[in-house]
Amino acid sequence: MTIDPAERFAALGRRPGKVVAVHLSYASRAEQRGRRPAHLSYFLKPSSSVAASGGVVERPAGTELLAFEGEIALVIGTEARRVPLARAWHHVGWVTAANDLGVYDLRANDKGSNLRSKGGDGYTPIGPALLDAASLDPAALRVRTWVNGELAQEDTSAGLIFPLAQMVADLSQHLTLEVGDVILTGTPSGSSVIGPGDVVEIEVDAPTVTGAPSTGRLVTTVTQGDVPFDAALGSLPAIDDQQRAEAWGSREAAGLAPERSGLDAALLDKLRRAPTAGLSAQLRKRGLNNVVLDGVAPLRAGVTVVGVARTLRFVPNREDLFASHGGGYNAQKRVFDAVERGEVIVIEARGETGSGTLGDILALRAKARGAAGVVTDGGVRDAAAVADILPVFAAGHHPAVLGRRHVPWEADVTIACGGATVQPGDIIVGDDDGVIVIPPGLAEEVADAALAQEAEDAWIAARVAEGHPVDGLFPMSATWRARYDADRAGGSRP
Repeated sequence: MTIDPAERFAALGRRPGKVVAVHLSYASRAEQRGRRPAHLSYFLKPSSSVAASGGVVERPAGTELLAFEGEIALVIGTEARRVPLARAWHHVGWVTAANDLGVYDLRANDKGSNLRSKGGDGYTPIGPALLDAASLDPAALRVRTWVNGELAQEDTSAGLIFPLAQMVADLSQHLTLEVGDVILTGTPSGSSVIGPGDVVEIEVDAPTVTGAPSTGRLVTTVTQGDVPFDAALGSLPAIDDQQRAEAWGSREAAGLAPERSGLDAALLDKLRRAPTAGLSAQLRKRGLNNVVLDGVAPLRAGVTVVGVARTLRFVPNREDLFASHGGGYNAQKRVFDAVERGEVIVIEARGETGSGTLGDILALRAKARGAAGVVTDGGVRDAAAVADILPVFAAGHHPAVLGRRHVPWEADVTIACGGATVQPGDIIVGDDDGVIVIPPGLAEEVADAALAQEAEDAWIAARVAEGHPVDGLFPMSATWRARYDADRAGGSRP
């Protein structure tokens, strides 16, 4: 596919020096993906991927998961280098619409860089009109996407986890943003798969501004490519069920069987929203203090895990026992081969981090089986690769193989992990604060109580932010409690 350079950059009026894209920025998308980033992260798209409204984009031969992402695009108007947050928006010259197209079949080997999956010709349509940023409220912009005339995405910049100005200020800490550079600010929920013949339209507007200025609709039509990739040159397209679910937006939309988590869907949703700190507090109120798996932390900040425990026990290495139990189709391999969808593999390694208890191959097997994650009070090999595969909580990293410290002994038994007892079928919940184990019979009760406490704490925090002293407010006196109950009855927000 050949695109005329004069047409490609028609909306921008020039070739951008760089196109910077945000990985995950909308709360609605983060909730859909089951992970909320603690900080902004980015990738680069080549300027050769830019296209104008009214063009076409090819779905490459041999692929099936081309997905659209409607986004607000910022165009830099004045050079920005180490600008403070309060001044960052002044460096944005214009706002427009963009489509951050990508092919999920090509994601596997680029480790988050997205070069092959999102860098193709025509994969960044931008336009058709530029809006003057100085006349806009960066917190009140709206982005909408239509596919074949049906509304597929709608959200506003108020739904961003990170404000637009923060993106500019943060990037300017690390590199110079030059006039004409483009920042793609992320997509809300609703992104899905498109195919040959589909027409995608994206519009950014400011509905609260007089006249409701709009970019107009950015239109792109999908066509089918016919030139296959050369296997002798590099990786070929490859997908699995997780990639299909992420590309389509859900397992149901992808035509896959529902996730079998072992948990009622409503309870699973509650546990995913409840923080471990709140759940731990509620368990303590019910007399359960020893429910925290001490010393384990996520390999990547912002990752969460919820699921039913599948247990695996290692004993200290003894050469004769490793000879009889460590080789062949041992207990470790059997668990990773048998884990069911939505289960969490919990490993007893006695807090010994002097060798790995899993690596990238077993992590890939757990992911293929649909495991919700892995928790180990031992070490992890290939930690960076494992962190890219599925949620893993561990006590440390170590390059050595299992046999240096452990013998894989037995599975599906009661174990001790991080100083806490875990039985098969217990419920495991983990976030940045750590991992807890919940007896199944208490899960619904403590989840409801933790979410109620979260709402109360948010209300108290809002009152403290207004200037009220904590005395009598935290914990609430009868007077404050009456006010809180009245606000809840009236439907007010914190």
